[in-house]
Amino acid sequence: MRASNQLYIYTILLLGLFSLQATSPRGLKFQGGEKPIAERTSYNVFENKLVTFSDSFDIDFDLFLYPTQQIGYICRIKNSENNTIFNIFYDSQGADITFRLNEEGKNSLIIARLNKKEFLNTKWFNMKLTFDLNNDSIHFDIHNQLHSVGEIGLPDTYHPQILFGKSDYIIDVPSFAIKDLSVGNEKRYHFKLNENEGNIVHTSKGKALGMVNNPVWLINDSYHWKYITSFNSTSVAGANYNPKKDEIYYYNRDSIDIYNVRTEESRVVAFEEQCPVPLKLGTNFIDEKNGQLYSYEVFLETRETRPTVASLDLSSFKWNVKSTQELPIQLHHHGSFSNPESGDYTIFGGFGNMFYNKNFYTYSIENQKWQTMEGLTGDFLSPRYFQSVGYLEETNSAYIFGGMGNESGEQIVGRKYYYDFYKLDVDTREITKLWSIPWENENMVPVRGMVILNDSSFYTLCYPEHYTESFLRLYQFSMKDGSYQILGDSIPIFSDRITTNANLYYDSNHEKLFALVQEFDDDIASELKVYSLAFPPIKQENLTVYKSTLNSGLYPFIILLAVLAIVFIAYFIVMKKRAKSKNHLQDHLPERNRNKTTVSVTPKPNAIYLFGDFAVHDRNNKDITYMFSAKLKEMFCLILRYSDTGGITSRNLSNELWPDKTSDKVKNLRGVTINNLRKALDELDGIELIYHKGYFKMVCTDEFYCDYTRCLELISAKEPGENALELLEMISRGKFLMRADDPIYDSFKQEVENKLEPSLLLEMENAYNSEAFQLAIDLSEVIFNIDPLNETALTFQIKALQKLKMYEEAKLRYNTYTLEYKKAMGSNYTNPNKLLS
Repeated sequence: MRASNQLYIYTILLLGLFSLQATSPRGLKFQGGEKPIAERTSYNVFENKLVTFSDSFDIDFDLFLYPTQQIGYICRIKNSENNTIFNIFYDSQGADITFRLNEEGKNSLIIARLNKKEFLNTKWFNMKLTFDLNNDSIHFDIHNQLHSVGEIGLPDTYHPQILFGKSDYIIDVPSFAIKDLSVGNEKRYHFKLNENEGNIVHTSKGKALGMVNNPVWLINDSYHWKYITSFNSTSVAGANYNPKKDEIYYYNRDSIDIYNVRTEESRVVAFEEQCPVPLKLGTNFIDEKNGQLYSYEVFLETRETRPTVASLDLSSFKWNVKSTQELPIQLHHHGSFSNPESGDYTIFGGFGNMFYNKNFYTYSIENQKWQTMEGLTGDFLSPRYFQSVGYLEETNSAYIFGGMGNESGEQIVGRKYYYDFYKLDVDTREITKLWSIPWENENMVPVRGMVILNDSSFYTLCYPEHYTESFLRLYQFSMKDGSYQILGDSIPIFSDRITTNANLYYDSNHEKLFALVQEFDDDIASELKVYSLAFPPIKQENLTVYKSTLNSGLYPFIILLAVLAIVFIAYFIVMKKRAKSKNHLQDHLPERNRNKTTVSVTPKPNAIYLFGDFAVHDRNNKDITYMFSAKLKEMFCLILRYSDTGGITSRNLSNELWPDKTSDKVKNLRGVTINNLRKALDELDGIELIYHKGYFKMVCTDEFYCDYTRCLELISAKEPGENALELLEMISRGKFLMRADDPIYDSFKQEVENKLEPSLLLEMENAYNSEAFQLAIDLSEVIFNIDPLNETALTFQIKALQKLKMYEEAKLRYNTYTLEYKKAMGSNYTNPNKLLS
């Protein structure tokens, strides 16, 4: 690492002390009885501090309950001065939800019963436990229901040790989450619980105070899309999400798969009679008001009359034919919106029969007919497909964003990508163009649906559909001017087939976004993958390491002076070490390499270098190698190595990286390492780590540069000589993975050298035959880095030196070779020295 880079890092780390934590509270999830005992979460609030309260104190927090475990202990409160322990026990096995405040080992002090149906629809709710030491009583407030108990023998002064989740011998823990924790009286300790990694819990002022084992930091759920489940169908299938019932549907003509996002339970229902609509695209919509799923096909391409619209009762799972009406053409990738009041369902756009559609078609549930929306006025909305459509009930307006098409609607004219935004007033049928933004990035299209919560912004997933292996990213666009930000990480999508599609849904009850990605292999068989993201989503920079808040006044200026002093000292030390390191390296180089002029390699942005010292430069060309720990380097190299051949399985990746760990430990380690690697790679453009069908692989675009992958491109070139200089410049950084000594790299290094050496020998011979003698000499030196005793390299090196009339240098190189040969082989070099004759 260069001194300037090291100095920069020292400075940033120190000046980071002045930064304030900007991330909003997200919470801490506790893994309970659904996990092995060793993986259950435990949290000691005052692990590193003995606190004391007089008169009174309270423990106040918000609680979220998961349905996976119905019984267990939430919290225990010990007093370090005596053996009295209080605990909060949760039980939802009966008709009600019950919380008990117990004096552990003795009896229940308070039993609070709450309506289970009400709590099933409740997100976070408040829980507050107040110890009134003066009046010897405890008050237990749950969701604004107050319960009290007195005469329990509380001391005048309390030294609480507060433990959430698993502790000591208490291992029966439900799955729950807490946030916005505060403890105290006039003197309070606030815990936002907005860490994203690690075991240390900080106060809102940035002080490390608590310790948690096996944490699940919920802020990560607002950035990393969580893979939930997948389904497969060998026939054409359709998919949708029903927020009213918390259910995801994936159906074909014979059956329907149902996944409940709240209970995490799946079931399959076989239809008594087939779906009457012949499924071509699997398009559908949900009538929440009447509990119906409507399956429709706008165009069947058949002469006989067949049902085109049918409804499925989501209680009885029986089909009813609604219509046999067809529209004029097939409409691939049309957008749609529903009016929840009238039940009308409207589609716009789409592609078929070499035409792009510009019409709005509305299906009336009441009349069971498609009708063209007439009387449209206002701005021209060009024909298109791959557009995103949304609806805002408050204004009874539909919104259309982006897509591809042209003004004429004819495919033969060619298509263009749109980055514009329109409003359709459903009442007046006026179309208003709100904005069109210039787009300098890679072209992309949005998914079918957009999420609109108010009139300020909308969310949609976008992706470059022209790649086989692409990835979806979540965009938030301003409805006023089109300004946008990218939120969350990416979702892989294989988009070879026109029938492949994705959609985005928002569930206000769960405060989550759901992405349904349906990938077709042959326009018939498909796989549906389901992902979730906590709402509101965040950007990568919000996943920051917790930083402390400093006091005001003169203290920051004193720290600033200290920082400047440390920076100056650091600069002096770095420069001194650099000079010493350079001299040490020069002393230990083989004689033939001393005083040799090396090829200068200027680092590129968005680049990872594997030749010589492992190095990473972000999109701003900043050296971020420090972000890659030893384990991240190992994982990156393993996945990159196998990416060209389809990727590496989770099992093989785990066996390579953690061969001695148990499977339960490996799963957690792998997940953490994958997340950290994705976080590091997010600093670069053009590279994505994806997981598809059980394989991890790197997907790269032209924005990203890696000397390893570029090297493979060069040595596979048909004509030698064209890329010799670039190859030499690349390898002049040093041997492949030069300082990577762990055995995990050995086969990778050998594989690269086996591919590289024949190509270098060919380039060297070609350079010599072309009378590029200095180039031949330089290439021979690179070959010696791979094979120090390569006789062919020696031959061409000596001959090239002689052609340049460097006879003394030729003798020196030859003698150096023979000495190294004897040292390595234990015998003299036996080939005649006719090279020097």
